[in-house]
Amino acid sequence: MNLERKEVLVSPADLDRQREFEEKIKAMFTERQAHPVACVDTFGCQQNVADGQKLMGMLAACGFTFTDKPAEADLVILNTCAVREHAEDRVFGNLGALTHAKKENPEMVIALCGCMAQEERVSQRIKKSYPLVNLVFGPHALWKFPELLWQVYESRKRVFSVDDEHGTIAEGIPVVREKGVKAWVSIMYGCNNFCSYCIVPYVRGRERSRDPQCVLQEVRELVESGYKDITLLGQNVNSYGNDLNLGYDFADLLADIDKIPGEYLIRFMSSHPKDATKKLFDTMARCGHVAKQLHLPFQSGNDRVLKEMNRRYTRQQYLDLVNYAKSVMPGLVLTSDVIIGFPGETEAEAMDTVSLVQEVGFDALFTFIYSPRPGTKAADMPDPASREEKQKWFDKLLEVQNGQSAALHAAYVGKTVRVLVDGKSDDEKFPLASRTEGNRLVRLKGDERLIGQFIDVKVTDSNTWALYGEPV
Repeated sequence: MNLERKEVLVSPADLDRQREFEEKIKAMFTERQAHPVACVDTFGCQQNVADGQKLMGMLAACGFTFTDKPAEADLVILNTCAVREHAEDRVFGNLGALTHAKKENPEMVIALCGCMAQEERVSQRIKKSYPLVNLVFGPHALWKFPELLWQVYESRKRVFSVDDEHGTIAEGIPVVREKGVKAWVSIMYGCNNFCSYCIVPYVRGRERSRDPQCVLQEVRELVESGYKDITLLGQNVNSYGNDLNLGYDFADLLADIDKIPGEYLIRFMSSHPKDATKKLFDTMARCGHVAKQLHLPFQSGNDRVLKEMNRRYTRQQYLDLVNYAKSVMPGLVLTSDVIIGFPGETEAEAMDTVSLVQEVGFDALFTFIYSPRPGTKAADMPDPASREEKQKWFDKLLEVQNGQSAALHAAYVGKTVRVLVDGKSDDEKFPLASRTEGNRLVRLKGDERLIGQFIDVKVTDSNTWALYGEPV
């Protein structure tokens, strides 16, 4: 289902109205001679991180400063993730922990937003069992956060904005980014894929792409501001542009970004195999700023399970894609997402996943034991395998992948690689953290003044998860 663009874009007048609410909130605190402090606690994916930075941008415009300690805050926002049960449990745990802080400071406002908030069963649970929560809003309402917050302050009542909407695009929301060299740029929102295990299409709405010129302008400003590692975000970046009717796709966007002058790398995620094309891989190979790194989730190596997951490709089609990408980008660093223990999966089918991992030789994997999400098709499927059996299959997958990662890393020892030094490490002997073009972690000896620079590093040691080295 494609949406009319006029339905999708938030009008300049509506955005101006939000700026007015920001000014009202700021004036209210000025009148009280108060200096409000906010804590934005983000869970889940990079898209949530990008949303959290927009919330901070709007809060800064309302006069807030920031803390990472909820007990010190006048406003606490839990920006939630609905993809896995574990993330949900943590959010409810954090809400329980805030009870004490709210007793100490009854004026504290607590807000719950993000994907979890958009689920009706969650918002109802908050309404009934968590009276300490003042504001609940989903991803669709993020652009009108200043208005919702003003309603809380003015009415002193609880506010819920979790209507089932198609979703929007709001350009020009202020952003507070982390200091450093990395930045996230959302190029599209929502998802049309309805994988049977995934709640995201139900909480983030249908796919909608930002205008290419808006994306290009944002990347240009980031490069000019000194950001050097920029990740383009979407639930499925490979379907970028389908709703724009411009004959302009994700590969075209990458090619145009690559023309922006400067010293920087472009990455992207997530990438759905069913929409990955040779044109995309050829463009990646040709573009100097595009990292030769591909995160291409395959989820299962068994065709029956892939069909039940509604992934819409086969094992062989996935292998053909990967082999083509490697042929045009020798040295490509390849990572993926995998689910073990999907409902109805047998041991033999799980081992098909392990054999695909062996065949491809991934650099790293993000691995999960299946977690049922209420409201998805898979949650209602029969699931005879026990948790213990699934754990056994999962352990086998980890054993194979960890062996591969260790071997691939060991092959770097003695070589010189180019890295971007992006921060401090938690290792005393190697105090700096850096990343190769392929996004491999390299812990470094060296001075903090190197942070933010591309440098050459000689790799001196390795393990399963990282390389170790010193500047050449």
